[in-house]
Amino acid sequence: MSNFGVRRTAYGAIGLAVTGVLALSGCQNSDDQSGGGAASKAPAGGSSQPTQSAQPSAPAPAGDGATAKAGQNFKIGQPAQFPFTYGKTKGTIALTVTSIDQGQVGDLAQFKLGDQVKGKVPYYIRYSVKNVGTTDLSFATVDHVKGLLGDGSEAQDLMVIGQFAKCPNDSLPKGFTNGQTQVGCAVALAPSSATKVASAEYWGDPFSLGQGQGIYWK
Repeated sequence: MSNFGVRRTAYGAIGLAVTGVLALSGCQNSDDQSGGGAASKAPAGGSSQPTQSAQPSAPAPAGDGATAKAGQNFKIGQPAQFPFTYGKTKGTIALTVTSIDQGQVGDLAQFKLGDQVKGKVPYYIRYSVKNVGTTDLSFATVDHVKGLLGDGSEAQDLMVIGQFAKCPNDSLPKGFTNGQTQVGCAVALAPSSATKVASAEYWGDPFSLGQGQGIYWK
């Protein structure tokens, strides 16, 4: 099952969540990475002001096998290696944002969100996850990937519980051991066709949400 994580409501960020292709559901407030449970029903509207997420001005890529540091910038296609925790499971992954692809306004019609997504343009942040540690990461979920606009502010995001063919994102499969790779995708919404989602951020453990506290791809 796909599970696009939106767990930063407590920080003032904005997001929408949808179940399957019909129901609008609420964002989760917990910062855990359990990946399960049904979302509660959300209010009809959301804040229109994206929060700022500052990035370093110069890239500082890690060398092969080096551990990524908070605030570090990577080029699209460049892996970032770091310790990964999902529930009680601990390991090491190399996460790579492989592309940020612009979708079409009509892509969101199936979710029946009406004015909540009127004029917004979806972008698909595609990434790969490679197990570079010794732990079996079967059924773990790697989410906490979000889009940033050109000015560094957060793009609105969409959590899909169910299947979305335009941007599939499944839990890691059984037998996800050293050397195994899985692809994923996150949905970010630009406020209009005049604004682009220009970069991506991973803010999950061991990083956090805040100015310069995640790792970035552009």
